[in-house]
Amino acid sequence: MNKQKTVWLTRDASFYRTLGALAVPISLQNLITFAVGFADNLMVATLGDAAVSGVFMGNQIQTFLQLLLTGVVQTTGILAAQYWGRRDLATIRQIVSLSMRTGLGLGLVTMLAALLLPTQLIGLLTPEAEVIAEGAVYLTTVAWSFGFYAVSQIIIAAMRSVENARVGLHISLITLVVNISLNYIMIFGRLGLPAMGIRGAALATLISRIVECAAAVLYARLADTKMQLRAADFIGRVPRALTRDFLRYGAPIMAGEIVWAVNTVTQSGILGHFSKEVISAASIAGNMHNLVYIWVRGLASAVGVITGKTVGAGEVERVKEYARTTQILFLGVGAFTAAFIFFLRAPFVSLFAVSAGARGYAMQFLVVMAISMLGTCYQMPCLSGLVKAGGDTSFVFKNDTIHVFCVVLPSALLASFLGAPPAIVYACLKCDQILKCFVAVVKVNRFGWIRNLTR
Repeated sequence: MNKQKTVWLTRDASFYRTLGALAVPISLQNLITFAVGFADNLMVATLGDAAVSGVFMGNQIQTFLQLLLTGVVQTTGILAAQYWGRRDLATIRQIVSLSMRTGLGLGLVTMLAALLLPTQLIGLLTPEAEVIAEGAVYLTTVAWSFGFYAVSQIIIAAMRSVENARVGLHISLITLVVNISLNYIMIFGRLGLPAMGIRGAALATLISRIVECAAAVLYARLADTKMQLRAADFIGRVPRALTRDFLRYGAPIMAGEIVWAVNTVTQSGILGHFSKEVISAASIAGNMHNLVYIWVRGLASAVGVITGKTVGAGEVERVKEYARTTQILFLGVGAFTAAFIFFLRAPFVSLFAVSAGARGYAMQFLVVMAISMLGTCYQMPCLSGLVKAGGDTSFVFKNDTIHVFCVVLPSALLASFLGAPPAIVYACLKCDQILKCFVAVVKVNRFGWIRNLTR
């Protein structure tokens, strides 16, 4: 019997068409989301290092919620995409109902914590009194947006799972226009309003999140023709078997995002114990990370939908072919992304009106990021877009837990304790992005992660 030839780049044109059809609107949506935060940072930067640092620390609580919601959204996407491979819309609507109840609960709990304990929460991240004060002002206003954000993200994720990615793009465009306009008016005091500084930035974010939520709900109710979600879908009874599946496969995904949320907040706390200049530099580096992550996450999300759909349809050999192609594609994406960061770091840093010390640290951080992004661009799509979406929902949680608590945080804490320069500490915080590549290449090419989760 002739041995079947291994194909590393698929000739299936539908793979590339679907990848582009999903990745382009998802990436544009991510770009718009980035633009909203980036505009915030540029405008707030004119208020000084303390203001930039305060918003950065205040946003860590919002980032914590976003990561928790990512776990819920990913669970929804993985299960819904596999059922979409069978065109089972009734079950998909029940999955979205479970996701909405979980996500909205997380949003409201986080909102209450932020409103009741703003200074205490930010005080865990930095001892700088001025930064704590500025961050608390920002957090106590932006916290009211958490529930609205949860609803809109789950609706957008539900639409994406059935290959309707453009709705997220259109809603994000509306959010961008509203947020940037209100930022300019409220931060600097235009159209007869007083200059509100940081509180104005937070209020602009709150209003834009309300508009975003309203747009998502109206689209789902009035314009969507695929999912056809109705209010009854969110309050109706969900079969126990599906609830068990949601918890069984979703628990490791959500636990993994909790690990990542703890990692993100702890990293902010480690850097927060340096000076205001270092915190500002971390904020600038974070903006660059978000910018370059746009196309990586967009492509990886598209790969996840394709993988889930193909596994749900039972086409195992095609999944393997797509997996090999994905690895080749993202090695190229990694090389391009690393070069982009390295060669454009100076012009990017010059956009921010911060101190010379902050600019110097930011330049160092971005060199580290350029190297680590080589690893991110390979391992993240492989482990999330293939392994997790393909059905092995617990592996990424175990892998992240080991790297975060056994490598990343211990090495960074030790380096900080020994008085290492901020750039060395930052490198410790990013080292897992390279180490995970060795795990990913073995895991992906054994193909044991291909599991059909549908009933």
